[in-house]
Amino acid sequence: MLKVKELVIEYPDGTRAIDTVSFFLKEGENVALIGANGAGKTSLLLALVGVLPASGGEIQMGETVLEKKSLRQIRSRAGMVFQNPDDQLFMPNIYDDIAFGPRNFGCTEEETKERVAAALNKLGIEHLAERSPLKLSGGEKRLAAIATVLAMEPELLLFDEPTAFLDPRARRNMIYTLMDLPQGKIIATHDTAFASILCTRVILLQDGRLVADEGIELLHEKERLEAAGL
Repeated sequence: MLKVKELVIEYPDGTRAIDTVSFFLKEGENVALIGANGAGKTSLLLALVGVLPASGGEIQMGETVLEKKSLRQIRSRAGMVFQNPDDQLFMPNIYDDIAFGPRNFGCTEEETKERVAAALNKLGIEHLAERSPLKLSGGEKRLAAIATVLAMEPELLLFDEPTAFLDPRARRNMIYTLMDLPQGKIIATHDTAFASILCTRVILLQDGRLVADEGIELLHEKERLEAAGL
């Protein structure tokens, strides 16, 4: 489903956030993306949806290569849930936040209504539709942010620290929510217990380079994780 080949992300000052990274993701596969702060996890996720342009290499979803002319198509197939849900919730109410994507991709109002209803129903948050994002708890905001992505009916979901700042109950709810989503997922996280429940594979980044792509057992190898700054 997703092919990343020798990807390079370089900032204007010459710093390489991602340095020649390659990997392949099968349909429906759940992968934990781990690494110390500054390892390049968020940069990689942003590159996969074209927010950060590649300096080299290639990103391919199915048969579609990510480039300027295919950006819209890629973003309809892969959706990112940011670490801070406030980055995705900016409309007066949650319904309009979820409807924003479909509307901007040319869906009719009837189709938009159906997509919003399906996303709300999938996450069990129908009661939040008319609520302001400003009046929601952290866990509710996180679910609403996921709904904005689900409304685009993507094949791949990208999560940046989905359990950050959640209390234990909201964290458990997040686990159950993600387990119930059939899409493939790349989950950038420091929460190794969370990753071990949801994922079957681990990609480890260090200083922008891919240093391991292995089974979930890697999360229990303390010495290797410590050597990578974890």
